Amino acid sequence: MTSTGIRLHAPAPGWSISADVVVVGSGVAGLTAALRCEAAGLTTVVVTKARLDDGSTRWAQGGIAAALGEGDTPQQHLDDTLVAGAGLCDEGAVRLLVTEGPDAVRRLISTGAHFDTDDEGGIQLTREGGHHRRRIAHAGGDATGAEISRALVEAVRARGLRTVENALVLDLLTDAEGRAAGVTLHVMGEGQHDGVGAVHAPAVVLATGGMGQVYSATTNPSVSTGDGVALALRAGAEVSDLEFVQFHPTVLFLGPDAEGQQPLVSEAVRGEGAHLVDGAGVRFMLGQHELAELAPRDIVAKGITRRMQEQDAEHMFLDARHFGAAMWENRFPTILAACRAHGIDPVTEPVPVAPAAHYASGGVRTDSHGRTTVPGLYACGEVACTGVHGANRLASNSLLEGLVYAERIAADIADGRAADGPHERVPAPVQHPATPAHPLLAPETRFAIQRTMTEGAGVLRSKESLEKAADRLQRLHTEARDALDENGKTAEPGVDTWEATNLLCVARVLVAAALLREETRGCHWREDRAGRDDAEWRRHIVVRLNPDRTLAVRTTDTADFPPTRQHQQEQ
Repeated sequence: MTSTGIRLHAPAPGWSISADVVVVGSGVAGLTAALRCEAAGLTTVVVTKARLDDGSTRWAQGGIAAALGEGDTPQQHLDDTLVAGAGLCDEGAVRLLVTEGPDAVRRLISTGAHFDTDDEGGIQLTREGGHHRRRIAHAGGDATGAEISRALVEAVRARGLRTVENALVLDLLTDAEGRAAGVTLHVMGEGQHDGVGAVHAPAVVLATGGMGQVYSATTNPSVSTGDGVALALRAGAEVSDLEFVQFHPTVLFLGPDAEGQQPLVSEAVRGEGAHLVDGAGVRFMLGQHELAELAPRDIVAKGITRRMQEQDAEHMFLDARHFGAAMWENRFPTILAACRAHGIDPVTEPVPVAPAAHYASGGVRTDSHGRTTVPGLYACGEVACTGVHGANRLASNSLLEGLVYAERIAADIADGRAADGPHERVPAPVQHPATPAHPLLAPETRFAIQRTMTEGAGVLRSKESLEKAADRLQRLHTEARDALDENGKTAEPGVDTWEATNLLCVARVLVAAALLREETRGCHWREDRAGRDDAEWRRHIVVRLNPDRTLAVRTTDTADFPPTRQHQQEQ
């Protein structure tokens, strides 16, 4: 797979640094990969869009899933994951996750993360949707992500890893053979460098998180604009299963016009016994699934949405008044504070909730070592599609995936460097034309994209809604392209225009895949194709970007997760 030659319009790099590895992102996946690479003797640079602790990991409430409890086994964890994934998980990838997961969590603890413990000193475990056992380790009650982020950031700083904060990564650098050779990036106001620069490295690890900001309302932080997926597409990498966007069922409802990051009400609240009820207090999930409120997230999100439609309501309620004040204060202090900040007291009243965009189950296609279809480019965490999540991520598998696959990436990079010898030079990147091949969008386009995606490609989708969304997105794409082709004009380079351009890129891919998949599966819900069609659609959708900026969309022949080219070359 060769590069598309497409680059974001940006000034030429005015400075550069070199390393063995550059890791883009500072969540659980990125920092774990960086620490493991540094421990293997590799010079490692971490680039992150905000501060080190500002990624999606910090916002994770529920916990991290692993077979740590008495009587639990990796096989049981695997079974629950496969059920949630609705027939599209890669079983080999899941088996790696659940078998390597427990030890990866223990290594995280040895790094300095402190999980909640019981009276005997054992790790407290709770239960979430789709899990038949208590296997969710948590910290600070409902502040697991914050604790994991704290521990990893402290470890990175203690070991003196070089970091570049407040830096938006722009594009992948490649050498004459098409291998990764580093990245270009723009450092914003408070960074260590000014303006556009480059990090030259033979191994690039994308750990940029999700793309929830493609929708009007999401649980994702403002930095989650799909930058990693867009970069990978421009570099010629393949992405897979982008139509499977998980909408978290229980997000605090702040009104029909609320936009941006919305407060999450963790699945662990339901795991501890909270009930979903309608305005009349009726538990509507009973009878819809054997696990009722603890069914997999796609089923609960659909159940809430159906009830909202039936009753012409804007939201449903989560009722946990029976917890009492002490349990709320000790087990869910973060959620309690968020609710009270918005004038809702869960101790005395039900909490209004509605689904909102939460997690991208698809992403940049990788093999079991995190290798993409571009040599030297790796991906892990939410930006990646390893085959673990299938059509719907099982609750709390995301932090575990970040841990396990980050460790596998670091091992692969270290093994490759050992085979090449310690003095492998940093590859020289190929110079690309100064004329931009990709027009930039005006900052206000971001809101048009978000409204289009929310209306046409949200929890409920249909051929009609998706076609309207595709037309609107294509119009935005065409207008920007024509302006560039006709008079060379494009929006001024800057963070807002780069982010809007990345959002349009990933939105087009998501809608194209959602239109092609004419069935309902996992978190992809087609109103006009209500049934799951295993005969026709138990397969993956793979997309890449052509040099002319059109999309090449194909389906795999089977449900098996296809190998990357690098994997094929090893056979």
